[in-house]
Amino acid sequence: MNSRLRAFSQRLKAHRLGSTLTVVATLALGILIGTVASHSGKGKAFAGFSSDDATPLAAPSPKQLSSTFATISKQIEPSVVNINTDSTIKAPTRKGRRAPGGGSGGGGGDDQSMQDFFDRFFGGQGGGGGDFQGGDVGPDGGVHERSLGSGVIVDPKGYIITNEHVVDRADRVRVQLQNDPPGTLRDAKVIGVDKETDLAVIKIDAKESLPAAKLGDSDSSNVGDWVLAIGSPFGLQSTVTAGIVSAKGRDLVPQRQFQSFIQTDAAINPGNSGGPLVDMDGDVIGINTAIFTESQGYQGVGFAMPANTVRTVYNKLIGPEHKVTRGSIGIEFNAQPSPAIARVYGVNSGVIVANVRPGGPADQAGLKTGDAITAVNGKKVSNGNELVNEISNLPPGSKAKISYMRNGKEAETSVSIADRSKLFSDRLGTDEDTNDQEQPTESKLGITVKPLSGDLADRLGAPAGKGVIVQDVKPNSFAEDVGLGRGDVILEVNKQPVNNEDDFRKIQANLKSGQDVVFLVRQGRGRNAGTIFLGGTLP
Repeated sequence: MNSRLRAFSQRLKAHRLGSTLTVVATLALGILIGTVASHSGKGKAFAGFSSDDATPLAAPSPKQLSSTFATISKQIEPSVVNINTDSTIKAPTRKGRRAPGGGSGGGGGDDQSMQDFFDRFFGGQGGGGGDFQGGDVGPDGGVHERSLGSGVIVDPKGYIITNEHVVDRADRVRVQLQNDPPGTLRDAKVIGVDKETDLAVIKIDAKESLPAAKLGDSDSSNVGDWVLAIGSPFGLQSTVTAGIVSAKGRDLVPQRQFQSFIQTDAAINPGNSGGPLVDMDGDVIGINTAIFTESQGYQGVGFAMPANTVRTVYNKLIGPEHKVTRGSIGIEFNAQPSPAIARVYGVNSGVIVANVRPGGPADQAGLKTGDAITAVNGKKVSNGNELVNEISNLPPGSKAKISYMRNGKEAETSVSIADRSKLFSDRLGTDEDTNDQEQPTESKLGITVKPLSGDLADRLGAPAGKGVIVQDVKPNSFAEDVGLGRGDVILEVNKQPVNNEDDFRKIQANLKSGQDVVFLVRQGRGRNAGTIFLGGTLP
């Protein structure tokens, strides 16, 4: 019986295989017949139709991109430099990576959101700029960091454009040219920096005329255009990568009004910061600034500051004041317009004011929250970027005619233009008018404090006219042990109110070793804010 079953099974398999082969052969024959029939013109579906006027499709001639890339690389590489920086960081940190900060605003940025941004992209090491390469602990207890970046020569006299975060806090900046012997580094001095666009200008002294690159017109570049990124990723000098313009006008951090990037998929890695993004004409259309990454390496999404922005900033940084001055009227607005907000406020066009800085130019001119600014000096504005561009280009001290809508009615007012860096110094970290009495006060508790402005108190939810804000906390100090942190507002020390720096100085001066010290502190912002006690025994 078993032998019969095995024989039947074998015949069945052979039958199935034969059927399968037959089906396949039949299909193949049908395809072949169909092809022959169509070419013979006997098929019913094609009867009566003529294709005599059809033009055969021809394969295009291949573009010699490889030779184009090589030509451009040879042209631009001598102007691309490697930048080495040495920094001493007193209290370095290594915070976790977080996504770029979101939110809204139109008047200034948030220092923490920008640090988070560069922590996630490149240059973010919590304390120093550039792309971290290593460090050691010096005799003073500070960590001496060495970082690498890139730059591009734009003037034969030795002027170089790079990123601000490459040279930020650097004690020494040195440059290596492509044609210099290995190990030859030239000292460079920082001419000027602009934190809002993350750009910097440095200069080296050279007896010879240096090869300079040409800044192109970034507005004329299109999505899909070929580009090259040149720099020193991981210290590998004169590295060239190719890609395309993936997108334009990328606003990665809404609080930063002047950071609208070109996106590219050309490979950019740590060390490329400050290097050029070059088009097929050999012109620099951007300065490579950031990458989006989950692994701290290339993932196909890089960002470059457009050349037209770079040119404007550069021309101001090489000017007599070596800084970029922008106008402001002291308002804030949503980074992204919302149809719902427009409907609720009955606005069809313009930029709706979300906040007016108390005592600022807009406040003095009578502008209020909910007003929709429609024009500046007669020129219509339809979004926040247009408004900021118009206002920021006006010199501080000048006047501007602001047209706006309020409750469905048109109105107009004259506003004095203020210096943006001064008006929003608390957010931008650019307070240049700080006098000796306003300098942060150090204490034996291990913290540095400074006065709490009324506007900052409002934003932190702290009582008006009370408290000092913690600027810095010394590692391994008493303050760190009890839990005090940067940004905390000290309201009381041992039941004694702290209304200003003088109060804090007097109280802490009388504290002695072995004494219990209790702080009443306002911590956090918004819904996370709270007032708590922090205390311990002073060593």
